[in-house]
Amino acid sequence: MVTSAGLLLHRGSPHDGDLQVFLAHMGGPFWRRRPRAWSIPKGLLEEGEDALAAARREFAEEIGVAAPDGEVVDLGEVRQASGKRVRVFALPAEGFVVDVVRSNTVRLELPRGSGRFVEVPEVDEARWVPVDEARELLVAGQVVALDRLVSAVTDP
Repeated sequence: MVTSAGLLLHRGSPHDGDLQVFLAHMGGPFWRRRPRAWSIPKGLLEEGEDALAAARREFAEEIGVAAPDGEVVDLGEVRQASGKRVRVFALPAEGFVVDVVRSNTVRLELPRGSGRFVEVPEVDEARWVPVDEARELLVAGQVVALDRLVSAVTDP
């Protein structure tokens, strides 16, 4: 089973109605005009790797800067439609700003079967999004992580 780990940065308060999360838009032509093309910054766990360490590593690779320090809350695993499991960690990040996303790249064959390969960014955009808007943007299998985040910050 494929397992990834990701960091869900958040700021604001659900009590004030201004809770926001930091999401990444998946890069490449497949995701350009698709609904639900946003994700928690995440990536594959390497064999024997600590899940939180993997989440921090993947965040830096996909966004281009390290995630801030802070107290992390384990939101558990979510399961995507593909069967991939994602272990999600929440991290408060009030002052976190990214001016430019500098994602690592992936090599894709385009069109499939053509023998022609191109490099595309794994993430082409990342930004703060109100949690209600995030429910409509996120890959469907990751929405449950938003519910868990709201519960965790409402009743710590």
